[in-house]
Amino acid sequence: MIKSQDIKKGTCIRMDGKLYFCIDFLHVKPGKGNTIMRTTLKDVVSGRVLEKRFNIGEALEDVRVERRQYQYLYQEGEDYIFMNQETFDQAPIAKDLITGVDYMKEGDVVDVVSDASTETILYAEMPVKTQLKITYTEPGLKGDTATNTLKPATLETGAVVRVPLFINEGETIEVDTRDGSYVNRVKA
Repeated sequence: MIKSQDIKKGTCIRMDGKLYFCIDFLHVKPGKGNTIMRTTLKDVVSGRVLEKRFNIGEALEDVRVERRQYQYLYQEGEDYIFMNQETFDQAPIAKDLITGVDYMKEGDVVDVVSDASTETILYAEMPVKTQLKITYTEPGLKGDTATNTLKPATLETGAVVRVPLFINEGETIEVDTRDGSYVNRVKA
């Protein structure tokens, strides 16, 4: 158990049978009345964000979480099979628990967050940026850099992203895994 005033960014609490991560907090001392703790919490499973107020001194059930590196091995049905980098144990993780799953290729290393008391995997996170090769796009034109016009490009994972006109098939680009946006071209 922790007190409400001990909540910080990244703290995980159990409330109403669900797990929430604190993504923002603020101590508020109104002109009269008790000090309160205003928090922004994110549901671990659904990703829903909610605002919640706690009185100072209120007891909350904290959850100890562990972050470990896992390597993506292969896909089996709807599950993705990962290997723990320390123990070499394999674990299946459902597609909806993985952020950036469309940009993940075999051998990629992801951060897996799990509940330390029950060993339950809460979610897996791809690195913010990843490098992927373009397998198909329309040919680009030399010197076509003056406008911000974008064209679709298919990546080696099968995902389609929008890239500038000068990017060609076979080139490697950097992609933001949070929203699938083009970051830059990777020099070979």
